[in-house]
Amino acid sequence: MSKDLHGKRIAFLLTDGFEQVEMTEPRKALEEAGARTEIVSPRMGEIQGMNHNDKGDKFKVDIKLDTADPAEFAALVLPGGVVNADDLRTYPQAVSFVKAFFDLDKPVAAICHAPWILVEAKVVKGRTLTSWFSLQTDIRNAGGKWIDREVVQDGRLTTSRKPDDIPSFNRKLLEAFAS
Repeated sequence: MSKDLHGKRIAFLLTDGFEQVEMTEPRKALEEAGARTEIVSPRMGEIQGMNHNDKGDKFKVDIKLDTADPAEFAALVLPGGVVNADDLRTYPQAVSFVKAFFDLDKPVAAICHAPWILVEAKVVKGRTLTSWFSLQTDIRNAGGKWIDREVVQDGRLTTSRKPDDIPSFNRKLLEAFAS
């Protein structure tokens, strides 16, 4: 299958505390395939990436969440990071933004702690997914089936466990986003 994503606009929903490599590596893969990626965040300016517990780089926000329209994007990527994922799920606009991609039947990819916002958006019931292992109870309590696998594809949803899984995650999200 072709992984040509020319002309596709991909949203990355983030806030401070995201796991940097879980954003930069998928973003690089998508851009190399021709996609245009944009960082959507609850606030404008710059957001802080993390390398596990250490501060990483800062990244410029392209679009403020309250002006972002899911209908204008082809797909959504949700990088992890404990602080990022936990904070985003407290923003009703972030939860609605994520849910809209499911309502519009658009591809979504989430890694590590990012499935927390999927739980909050009430989109995991009846789905099979993976995540960082500590989220398995939350996913099961929300009606999802959690499995410990490098990457899981369930319809238009691609999930992965951790930074070590990024090569497999990228391959699957490129396939999903190109279809």
